[in-house]
Amino acid sequence: MSKSTFYTSIGYKVLMALSGLFLMFFLLQHLVINSLSVISPDAFNEASHFMGTNPLVQFLLQPVLIFGVVFHFIMGFFLDLKNRKSRAINYAYNKPSANSSWVSRNMIISGLTILAFLGLHFVDFWIPEINVKYIQGDMSGLMNNGEFRYYHELHEKFNALPKVIAYVIAFVFLSLHLLHGFHSSFQSIGISTSKTRLAFYKFGNIFALVVPIGFIIIALFHFIIQH
Repeated sequence: MSKSTFYTSIGYKVLMALSGLFLMFFLLQHLVINSLSVISPDAFNEASHFMGTNPLVQFLLQPVLIFGVVFHFIMGFFLDLKNRKSRAINYAYNKPSANSSWVSRNMIISGLTILAFLGLHFVDFWIPEINVKYIQGDMSGLMNNGEFRYYHELHEKFNALPKVIAYVIAFVFLSLHLLHGFHSSFQSIGISTSKTRLAFYKFGNIFALVVPIGFIIIALFHFIIQH
């Protein structure tokens, strides 16, 4: 590998890591807001209305988020193809199955599952939200009875068992993706060193379990209280 190719490869990994860290921050923020639906429907409605009508969130952060998701997955596919080509050449010598976990070698599988889930999530929440606000022109967030619609809509989405199962499966794969992606991201940007690697590894494992489990609990909560 030439020196320029080496630095280009490192640059790709750094960009991948930065986009991943950005998305992990969004996941945490999204979990905090959605958790309010379990604790206080009124607080959830207020937070959702603020996020859904704030111009900074809608016209700056939301496009950045969409770009981050698209960029992260495109870069992931690109790096996976490069890794697979390299693995095919060096397999007999490096024995990747003996030197790396299944999760780290198959991030593309967990990534594709998450991507499919995002499609479902967009159909469930984002597209109807855009339709109400920017096509129908209703920015009030209110139903006919004068109450905010956000909690009601979230609650109704988890009425059907197949959809809840799909969400649970998606979050299991998200956990697998995060188990490798978290500490790998910090390692790629040079923050995780020999002295801090263990701490990042432990914290990454906690993050990879707590965040998906939190989303699973929210989905199960709304399903259970309706049945």
